[in-house]
Amino acid sequence: MSLLERARAVAARAALALPHPVQRMLAGRPVRRGGELLGVEPQLLLRLQRIGREPAIESLPIPEGRLATARQAALVAGDQPIGSVRDLDAGGVPARLYVPRGLAASEASGLLVYFHGGGFVYGDLETHDAVCRVLAEQAGVRVLAVDYRLAPEAPWPAAVDDAVAAYRWVVEHADELAADPGRIAVGGDSAGGNLAALVAIAAARAGWRCAFQLLVYPVTDMTASMESRRTFGTGLFLTTRFMDLGRDTYVPDRGSWTDPRVSPLFAELPEGLAPAYVATAALDPLRDEGEAYAARLAEAGAKVETRCFGGQIHGFVNMVGVGRSGPAAVAEIAAALRAAIG
Repeated sequence: MSLLERARAVAARAALALPHPVQRMLAGRPVRRGGELLGVEPQLLLRLQRIGREPAIESLPIPEGRLATARQAALVAGDQPIGSVRDLDAGGVPARLYVPRGLAASEASGLLVYFHGGGFVYGDLETHDAVCRVLAEQAGVRVLAVDYRLAPEAPWPAAVDDAVAAYRWVVEHADELAADPGRIAVGGDSAGGNLAALVAIAAARAGWRCAFQLLVYPVTDMTASMESRRTFGTGLFLTTRFMDLGRDTYVPDRGSWTDPRVSPLFAELPEGLAPAYVATAALDPLRDEGEAYAARLAEAGAKVETRCFGGQIHGFVNMVGVGRSGPAAVAEIAAALRAAIG
């Protein structure tokens, strides 16, 4: 991180540590969209981004956009403690294992296989390092983050294939990871939530153990047909332009957008699906399709808990190092993970 980036991170942490009335003054007049009131902290972060003239990721060439994604993630990540971290190969897919403090190396625990967000084009192990640390520590479980292939270098179905291969490897090598075979879960955010949902479906069909699925504002409908896509698609971090770029790069053939391995909302859901926790953000373009998929899971007989975080925007799970509302939301998600496999 450069000196300028460090200064921006310090400024963000300082601004979001101020008393609420001061934050409100700095953030500007309250913003309401689609009947939802934008939280003060996300509004202030968005304003700081504009003041800093940070270019929109989707306006940059993809290599530069990936660097910008990493910079933005670092600004809000903070310094998150963890017991141990090591990189490994998960059946040919790069991965990183997080073990929380207080858990002995050989002590069996639950394990979450986690897929990062980033529109299938951006993101990696580093952009989601902080949230994986927090989930591991607060849930008291191991977390295995998967570095699946990205488009355009590897368009669909490469990411799905990597995700399924990595999960299958974890199930088959649970002993090596000190994972309790009966407490292996899958999870992810945004594009990673899409992959997690698809892995849970594949696991149910193949008879692999899957105790839980943690879906955080998952992409479930590539046709972009839901109302929230239109209501919240500008000015709230995740934009329509970004989503279109990610989709068109990942799945260039529009005829495949309704393929069930692209859009799980169109899948014929099998019996035996793992219980699910589906988290959405009130002012997120992906809110409606996340909630629609939760309803589909329930119709298929899966036990489902849904949680819409009021005032929040897309990306809040990365904001574990600044403010109060983002860390509080992630703590609530971690509590659900602990209850399921901890």
